[in-house]
Amino acid sequence: MSKLRSDYTIDRLHERQKGSLPALLGVRATALEEGTLTAELTVRSDLLAPNGYLHAATIVALADTACGYACLAHLPDNAVNFTTIELKSNFLGTSREGTIRAVAKAVHLGRSTQVWDATVTGPDGKTMALFRCTQIVLY
Repeated sequence: MSKLRSDYTIDRLHERQKGSLPALLGVRATALEEGTLTAELTVRSDLLAPNGYLHAATIVALADTACGYACLAHLPDNAVNFTTIELKSNFLGTSREGTIRAVAKAVHLGRSTQVWDATVTGPDGKTMALFRCTQIVLY
């Protein structure tokens, strides 16, 4: 089972995201511990769907980023990267404003794959989405 790598910090993750989708969306990692990572983003009008509610892709991007950053921070020592091979989301609510949060938790930290679950909550603390992804570890 992979362990949290000491060479991955929140600052390193923020540096890595410059010029990419998570930066464009405003994703911020806020906590990193063994088997978990928390990230958030502030809802803005340009992240809404035409119906006036938060676009589902914004929620998926936050959850996938949280899981991806967690995966990076838990890669086996000789691994060089990862990529997502499967993801699934269930949407239970939405938001039009405020800050939403994703908490990613390790389900399986293997040598060839990792599985992560994320729960996305709205500004009111209620669950907005449940998310699961599988990552393939690259050597």
